[in-house]
Amino acid sequence: MAEMIVQTPDEVVAFLKAQHALIEDMFDDVLLASDTQARSIPFVALRQLLAVHETAEEMLVHPRVRREFDDGDAIVDELLHEEHDAKEHLAKIENLEITSQKFVDELTQLRDSVLAHAEHEELEEFAKLQRDLDISEQKRMATAVKVAEAIAPTRPHAGVESAKLNFAVGPFAAMLDRARDLMHQALG
Repeated sequence: MAEMIVQTPDEVVAFLKAQHALIEDMFDDVLLASDTQARSIPFVALRQLLAVHETAEEMLVHPRVRREFDDGDAIVDELLHEEHDAKEHLAKIENLEITSQKFVDELTQLRDSVLAHAEHEELEEFAKLQRDLDISEQKRMATAVKVAEAIAPTRPHAGVESAKLNFAVGPFAAMLDRARDLMHQALG
């Protein structure tokens, strides 16, 4: 998974927003890469960050918004739909030749939808959490999100968007993903 160079924020909203900014930068790194190797390495890092970031939100942030806010179900249902679509799109992109124009075109489309999704989260979800959770609760939640990311799958798994499915399937999927990542890394 990509590591943030600066110290990560302690509060959940600031932490997730910082990851949104990092994801945007990582899309640029992939799309502006000059050769296959320069594109491949940042794409793997981007894929991993997208996977762990969304998993943590699905496990912890979305359920909290569902519980705490009257309009939480509607907000989360729309976000989960967007996340499902992004996972399917990312899985499709993984099967494309990284040097092809089709890869660039599809990744550009994914970038646009992921950035719109991030903005949607920030406006609909994060604003509510920031307003209604005190700093100590935001810090506890950030710690939980970081733990969830550390054990999350590193590849997209469309259809696993609920907290229950992520807790049930996630550890097994993470183990397989991480083994697969190591094998691909070893083979070059």
